[in-house]
Amino acid sequence: MAKWVEIRKGADFQKIGQQFHISPFTARLIRNREIRGDEEIRKYLYGTEKDLYPACLMKGMVETVEILSQKIREGERIRIIGDYDIDGVCASYILLKGLSALGAAVDTDIPDRIKDGYGLNRELVDRALLAGIDTILTCDNGIAAIAEIAYAKEKGMTVLVTDHHEIQQELPPADAVVDPRQEDCPYPFKKLCGAAVAWKLVGELWRAFDFREEALYRELMMFAAFATVGDVMDLEDENRILVREGLKLLRTTEHPGMSALIEVNELPRERLSAFHIGFVLGPCINASGRLDTAKRALELLDTEDYSLALQRAGALKALNDERKAMTEQGVKEGLSQIEDGPLKDDRVLVVYLPDCHESLAGIIAGRIRERYYRPVFVLTRSEEGVKGSGRSIEAYSMFEEMSRCRELFVKYGGHPMAAGLSLQEKDVEEFRRRMNENCTLTSEDLTEVERIDMVLPFRWVTESLIEELELLEPFGKGNTRPVFAVRNVRVLESRVLGKNQNMLRVKLMDEEGTVMEGLYFREEMQQVLSDLQGKDRFHFLYYPEINEYRGRRQLQARILDYC
Repeated sequence: MAKWVEIRKGADFQKIGQQFHISPFTARLIRNREIRGDEEIRKYLYGTEKDLYPACLMKGMVETVEILSQKIREGERIRIIGDYDIDGVCASYILLKGLSALGAAVDTDIPDRIKDGYGLNRELVDRALLAGIDTILTCDNGIAAIAEIAYAKEKGMTVLVTDHHEIQQELPPADAVVDPRQEDCPYPFKKLCGAAVAWKLVGELWRAFDFREEALYRELMMFAAFATVGDVMDLEDENRILVREGLKLLRTTEHPGMSALIEVNELPRERLSAFHIGFVLGPCINASGRLDTAKRALELLDTEDYSLALQRAGALKALNDERKAMTEQGVKEGLSQIEDGPLKDDRVLVVYLPDCHESLAGIIAGRIRERYYRPVFVLTRSEEGVKGSGRSIEAYSMFEEMSRCRELFVKYGGHPMAAGLSLQEKDVEEFRRRMNENCTLTSEDLTEVERIDMVLPFRWVTESLIEELELLEPFGKGNTRPVFAVRNVRVLESRVLGKNQNMLRVKLMDEEGTVMEGLYFREEMQQVLSDLQGKDRFHFLYYPEINEYRGRRQLQARILDYC
């Protein structure tokens, strides 16, 4: 069970509230998110596109624009090579539209997840050479493709890299590199996704041509925002502004592909949020790269005929539904392996599911990590040995720990919270042994901490308070939804609902006698019902919201946890 800790940050909340026209309550929530200083608070609450940093500050941006400008003017053929996930697809689309608007001779290629693996490889270079391509422009990849870019250079190609991943040991020998994570890059914000870097490049390139098409530029910003959420980037500083502005555009967009995706998922446009990107729309884009080819997702975005867009969006939704079913099966098999085998006492879980689709390993690892709050690697059998993905916890730097036994891997990469790897099947058990032998995680590290913003009795919850909470949106990684606690609550009524019997509707009464409806989602509902029978009063963590049904608005608590 998670450890509950109330956040207690000090500040003059009354003064902050008066200065920024918010309540002291909201001022406290902002301070809890480590936002401090007048300028930081202003940007958090009211930041606009004018607060975005100049793209020209990125190291390599000027050189990349100069080279691309020359290639476009000379009519040289340019190929954009992206990645097979939501960030790579959106980045590819942004560059394709941005360069096409200038009359560039440009096309795209995206690696096949299973056949090609991540990023640039020799076959992609050879395909480009065969097609008479002069210049490769990468997006959301390339920073680690040192040998592959050297090969392209040997063949006489121009290679430009745009990426956002961590630099490994050295920079690739490209003609220019744009990546805000370069150590000596003066760009103030390092946490952009690949699509946001691509959007920044388009803006600078258009400026070089004295070209501006405002409607298209803002539409491309919408896709940079879409990818920022889908690639789980921190929603702080520049990303927060991008996503907030992007969501406004998404709610009113006439873009055929995106509109079709919203329609087939039956989402209410006026209430679209970062949640819908992260858990509904984004997974449809990712599903094509997982189970088929990401080129299908790119085709949807580049579709101008709405009826065709609806067909393509429907096909992606069907793929995502298939992906969800396969994921559930993989999670079930993984949990069984842990509970019924020798893994249960491991601090680092290495789960080998030979028959699992390799593209689902990361999702399954994330689900298992949520269950046990331990670092998790899920490995699957591939054509060339074993591939896998890892998902970590706060106290464990996955990439750093993997580097301590790098000799076991054919290939590996990642960052503190997630990683990918490939190795020989004979080394799977040794990998598990080494990761646990080297592990220094304590029992405290392995206890999840749930940070509570404040104790909030039900009588304080009003519609105006909920409206003010909207100032804190969009919510996501780096800007989580506030968590409130209420003590000594009696459960007056409860009933299980939903097709999968995973939703609990309850009527709650707190210690002051205020009654509120509550809603709780949980896979193992029988355990919850058993708990409710065993005690008279509970403490709850929740988030207040308004339930709208058939024109009726009612306050309710979205329950997050209980004890």
